[in-house]
Amino acid sequence: MMKTTFHTIFCLAFLLLSPADGRASAEAPTPGAWSLALPGWQYRFPADHAIHPDYKTEWWYFTGNVVTADRKEYGYELTFFRQGVLPPGQRRAPVQDERGRSRFVQGDFKFAHFAITDLGGGQFHYTQKSSRGAFGEAGFGSPEQAAKPFVWLENWQLASEPDGSWRVTARAAEPVPMQIDLLVASQKPPVIEGTDGVSQKSTGLGNASHYYSFTRLATRGTLAVGTEMKAQLVTGESWFDHEWASNQLGTDQIGWNWFCIQLDDQTELMLYAMRRKDGTVDPVSSGTYIDAQGVTTHLRFEDFQLQPLRTWHSLKTDATYPLSWHVTVPSQAIDTTVSARLDDQELALPQISYWEGVTAISGTRAGRRLIGHGYMELTGYTGALAGLKAKDPAGESSLRTSPR
Repeated sequence: MMKTTFHTIFCLAFLLLSPADGRASAEAPTPGAWSLALPGWQYRFPADHAIHPDYKTEWWYFTGNVVTADRKEYGYELTFFRQGVLPPGQRRAPVQDERGRSRFVQGDFKFAHFAITDLGGGQFHYTQKSSRGAFGEAGFGSPEQAAKPFVWLENWQLASEPDGSWRVTARAAEPVPMQIDLLVASQKPPVIEGTDGVSQKSTGLGNASHYYSFTRLATRGTLAVGTEMKAQLVTGESWFDHEWASNQLGTDQIGWNWFCIQLDDQTELMLYAMRRKDGTVDPVSSGTYIDAQGVTTHLRFEDFQLQPLRTWHSLKTDATYPLSWHVTVPSQAIDTTVSARLDDQELALPQISYWEGVTAISGTRAGRRLIGHGYMELTGYTGALAGLKAKDPAGESSLRTSPR
């Protein structure tokens, strides 16, 4: 019963659900409150790969397209989440005895999602894991300690390697045995999403996140799925996002459509459209174009177009998802179609469901053929994402302004 309760809490907290409150962002800083994502943040690497405990919500997100030597194709997703429950000023080091706070009173919850798409077999497998980390079974460390995990939840781990690459590992027994053990190495510098250090998600100062990406990671390692659990050597490409915030979604927003696109001319696109309850797209939506040398161009809402072409209906959740899109970026002469490679890539989890899966890209750039692959995330299609705010003990908004 306790485990189910925590799964529910985690899922409700999932995906930066806090609705925007313009009044809170204008108030004077409150001691011990959560920090807001404000303009002017100066990113530092590798330090920023680590935890940002002054912010309420944070995630480390990997997706990838990989293939075996005999051309079997797979997609994978591994995402680690941190949901703060005690603002900075309320944290104390946990202790074991009755003279102080129990180990079970933690500053945050840890949970993670793991999925493998078996494209040849037409199967999608997913699971989740959660922990308070009371005895070190889940937690966060320093990304500067080579060969040691700096984000982990039991045997799901993200570790730095001595050569600067990362090792991404996960193993699950249910509902289908599956595992990954992958080395990912960036081919380009980190991409700072948004402008002036923030990625705006709704109107108002602080209704944003700090957000960076590694948009092309050379990937090699092993993958296994199914009852035999035979590890297969795989190679391919991955994408990594790291994002942290305390207050992001607006009260009129229901979810978003997000795309990461890796094209065969060695360029990439990240695009997101924030969806309102009335069916319109919020004009704060934006994206980034990354050229073959890693030079970035910020894309405003008016710089790209996303037009749905085909939908799929889920029998699990009764949701209808748009799984094929016409995507154009006129300034880059890009005209493409982005389509799910398998319709049922829905993570139907307790209290929250979303679609996250492998896509294929085909089209043209300035009339020349263009192909690629990527991932797509569609949220809010099973109902509006429930809003949660950071609260202080008095029940008022607990947010503070503290740019780096």
